Parts: sequence; C-alpha cells; structure tokens
Amino acid sequence: MKDLNGKVAVVTGGAGGIGKALVGALVAEGAKVVVGDVEEKVLNATVSEFADSGADIKGFVTDVSDSASVNALADHVFEVHGACHLLFNNAGVAAPSANVWETTPNDWLWVHGVNVMGVVYGAQAFVPRMIASGEEGHVINTSSGDGGISPLPFQSVYASSKAAVSTITECLDAQLQIEQTQLRASIFYPSGGLLETGIWTTARNRPEDLAREEEPAVPAPTIGQFKDAAKAAGMELHFQDLDDLARHCLEGIRQQQFVIMFGHEETEATLKDRASRIGRGELPFDLASLPMM
Repeated sequence: MKDLNGKVAVVTGGAGGIGKALVGALVAEGAKVVVGDVEEKVLNATVSEFADSGADIKGFVTDVSDSASVNALADHVFEVHGACHLLFNNAGVAAPSANVWETTPNDWLWVHGVNVMGVVYGAQAFVPRMIASGEEGHVINTSSGDGGISPLPFQSVYASSKAAVSTITECLDAQLQIEQTQLRASIFYPSGGLLETGIWTTARNRPEDLAREEEPAVPAPTIGQFKDAAKAAGMELHFQDLDDLARHCLEGIRQQQFVIMFGHEETEATLKDRASRIGRGELPFDLASLPMM
C-alpha cells in the first residue's frame, strides 16, 4: 500500500502517545482516521485538535479488552466509511515491575486483556470484513522489544503480553498470505530510544474490578522521577521523537516490511545471541549485562 491518501485507518489507543503520533502521520498523508480510545475526554480533545486543522477524523470510545466494544467500533467504521484499509492495534497498558511470584492475578488479567486480547479482538472484528471487501489492507500490531525481542526479567507481565503480540502477528501474516488475501500484517516495535508516552501512567485507566490486590513492593516511577534518577546517576537519556517514529511506521507499511522498527542491526545481534544460548540449553539472558544487576 503505497498511497495512503483517502484510505480509512483505525487506531486504537490513538488519543495520546504513540497512537496520537500515528494519527498525526496518517492525517498528514490524507487518510480518513477513526480513533478508538477508552479515555473519552482525551479522545474528544485529540479528535477536535485534528479536526480543527481540517482532518477527516472521528472518535469512538472503545475498550479493547471487551470484544463487544471492539465489534461496536468495527460496526461504526464500516457504517460511516464502508471500509477499513489500515488497522492499528496499538492500545497497551503495563503492570508494576515485580518478580513473577509477587505479581497478582489482576495484573495478568488486565494487561493481557488489553495487550493480547485487544489485538485478537481487533483481528476478529475487522479482518473478515477487510478480506470480504477485496481491497488492499494492512494490520499493524504494536508490540515491544521488551518481550518480542529480549524481555526484561522484572517486566514479566508486560513482556509476556508483547511476546504474545509478536507471535500472533507472525501467525496472522502467514495466514493472510496462505489464504491469498489482499491483506498483510506487520509487527511495529516502537524503538530508537526511550519513549515518553502514557505507558508511564497507565494505571490511570485500570478498572476498579481489576485493581491490584496489594500495593507493589516498588511503586512504578513517573517519567519525571526516572529522568531525575538518571541525571543523578550521570546518565544521558535519549528520547525518540514520536512523530518521527510514526512516520517511520508508515514508511514500513509502504515497503511491506513485516517488522517495522529502528535499529534492525542491533536486534539481529541480540537475537543471534539469544538463539545461541537457547541452542546450548541456557537461559537466554546475559544476567551480568542487565541494568538491575
């Protein structure tokens, strides 16, 4: 898909962070965008911001962990636009860092409900209709290098969810090709540096019925606290510009890349090292190189 002008794009988690940057890149290309997000107030503000600049954009309150909510989003998109050419399953949340035995059942239910089932529900609601249209289309699932490439040990809940997203996307793209559809799928790995997004304050959207059963031993730091700690330690942090990242994602779609990210070279070296360790029957981590060691 080379020309995005006039194409219909759906972005979940699109009211802020990476999702909002994707929305901005899409409207700049002339795409018609529907933003799905669980935060109604922020969603309305984002839609108004782009609409005021002349974009063809609509918002639809969506909880991606709820199949009925995602199906309602799909119904809305096809009723309004009659098509979906680009589906960005981007919504994501995270739980506090902890040892596996110190996580709680609700950590897993919430994070996997959003990060994993959100992708599954998106595919189930949109892909059959996209296939039936006979038009060219693309599904882009946002994963993370922390899980899809090399998990951080203390992020077991989040990392495992993102590893699942990567595997689901591999299966999806293979199936779309085997069935000779006009669709393709890609894994989008936000990369290039640290990312200043809403994932740092993700607990703001955690539903009461999935609240953490106990306070974490180590509270999750805010982005400000993280920056202060790095500065005190003499570390220089590099943050990736989200708009550049979004534009890179769209270019990856145009080039039909299955893996869309910055820094493929470093990733290849990491995966080769992990594969060698697995081939020797070892833990894939080099524990001595991990930041918390």
